Amino acid sequence: MKLESAKVVEIFKNSVSDWHKAEALSPNPFPQSSLEFLFYQKNQIDTIQWHVEDEIRRPDLPDKDLVQFKRRIDALNQERTDLVEQIDDQISAMYKSVEKKPNARMNSETPAWLIDRMSILELKIYHMKEQTERKDVSPEHIQTCQNKLNVLLEQRTDLSKCLDELLDDLSKGDKFYKVYRQMKMYNDKNLNPSLYTKQA
Repeated sequence: MKLESAKVVEIFKNSVSDWHKAEALSPNPFPQSSLEFLFYQKNQIDTIQWHVEDEIRRPDLPDKDLVQFKRRIDALNQERTDLVEQIDDQISAMYKSVEKKPNARMNSETPAWLIDRMSILELKIYHMKEQTERKDVSPEHIQTCQNKLNVLLEQRTDLSKCLDELLDDLSKGDKFYKVYRQMKMYNDKNLNPSLYTKQA
């Protein structure tokens, strides 16, 4: 695929819509080795986590369920991070033959972490739009949510532009980035003291 923001946003929008049809994981429509597959899978995980985060905030949630929800959020966070790193690996491979110019500037954010923000943004847009369509709330609530939706849509435009500009700069050797693995410690039984001391 030609990597561009419009395609990324389209995949995320379709993924969010597909998940909500059954409120469950949807079959991934893309070839498993493709970037599109990773984008769709990434957003499906984000969508699941969005709703788990909603559930854990229920005031009537029994205390015994809190730990289960928290562990699920941790697992989803790890899966999300792993997918972002896979996306970065594929994008990096696309530009490996581009010669970096002597005055090239380093970008602090990798393309995949920018794409991660775009995935979460599509969830915000979907759910804020839902709020503007409710029939059980005041006009003030609708207007407040519409104002917020307008800002989110503006953010979509801005982030899309940032991604396209970054990809263009990378293709010309005007910018480069370094991939720093997240090195999350809390899920690692060798790095989290609360885990390795209990094992001992």
